Amino acid sequence: MQILGKNSIIDVDKRKIHAGSGLQAGIIYQLELRIRINMIDLDIMIEAIRNNHLFIQMHNFPDPDAIASAYGLQYLLKAKGVESTIIYKGKVNHGSSYTMVQKLGINIVEIKDLDGMPENSEIIIVDAQKGNANILDLPGNRVMCFDHHKTYEAAEYLFSDIRPEVGACASMMADYMFRYNVDIDTKMATALLYGIKVDTANLTRGVSQLDLDVFYKLYYRADLAVIKEMESSILKPEDLKAYSHAINSIKTKDRTSFANVGYNCPEAVVAAVSDFIMMLDSTDNTVVYSVKDDGIKLSVRTAIDINVGDITNRALRGIGSGGGHDTMSGGFVPYDSSVENPLQNQDYIISLIQDIEKRFANEIERSYKK
Repeated sequence: MQILGKNSIIDVDKRKIHAGSGLQAGIIYQLELRIRINMIDLDIMIEAIRNNHLFIQMHNFPDPDAIASAYGLQYLLKAKGVESTIIYKGKVNHGSSYTMVQKLGINIVEIKDLDGMPENSEIIIVDAQKGNANILDLPGNRVMCFDHHKTYEAAEYLFSDIRPEVGACASMMADYMFRYNVDIDTKMATALLYGIKVDTANLTRGVSQLDLDVFYKLYYRADLAVIKEMESSILKPEDLKAYSHAINSIKTKDRTSFANVGYNCPEAVVAAVSDFIMMLDSTDNTVVYSVKDDGIKLSVRTAIDINVGDITNRALRGIGSGGGHDTMSGGFVPYDSSVENPLQNQDYIISLIQDIEKRFANEIERSYKK
């Protein structure tokens, strides 16, 4: 990955610096120093985008980490004199994301509600990457990307900061704020801290040193009472039907549990049920799915040393797409365009689900043997 910095081009993968004036060429081995280098030069970035309207695009049906990251980037850009609009596809009317937006008053705009979008718009992607199934392809120039997921499909950006070793994208945004000495108010600290807490399951999942460092700094700036309110107000009564549906449909084989949460279940609830089933003492891995209007949405979890991001990507190859982290991932399988009225074709839906379950079972078994 190459990142354009002031008078330098940095090749992070090889840990080499090809320097211009003021920076010696060399090889960097220390991880902390490498992470510092792996940051976009905001001044150069802003000069490149200042003259166009800027959109910050989150992945579809954004979670609290995506919202916190987009809000953090908007806050950071505003401190540098650049205005932007946070956009997304899907609904934020449910679960932790909805509670977060309401409690903190974060202004985000659903793409279908935009009053036009110029083709020369500049777009920054946060918590996702070009080519992902969970991000809508829009007119405009995708000039930047901030993400903490593994790259499965190479893409070009003018600037990029992609750190799969980091547990939450919100940690990266906080890192920029601290390094550029941007004043972080209580509302912003609360948003960032909540994003980190949700994506790392309260610092128990995929945590890096950076997550720990910024969590500590944000903790004393955030409104912990508001965070407690957000954490205790994420379910609606109708969500219990999804849990009931999953419990009644659960199938466990070789410590992998498959469950159906029902038709058109909200994305946040699919993920929450996947986490819930992981509490079973007979389960190491979960694959939870919902039949949607346009395809099958999946949430995958593991408690053992296999990479479910890679497993999901391989399992859905050829029929859909997916990926994520070592312990958590998501995926989507669209319906075959040759099948008319797929939702009315029960045999087709059953066959598709069986194929998905078989693919995951095979990929998980292969991972055990490695």
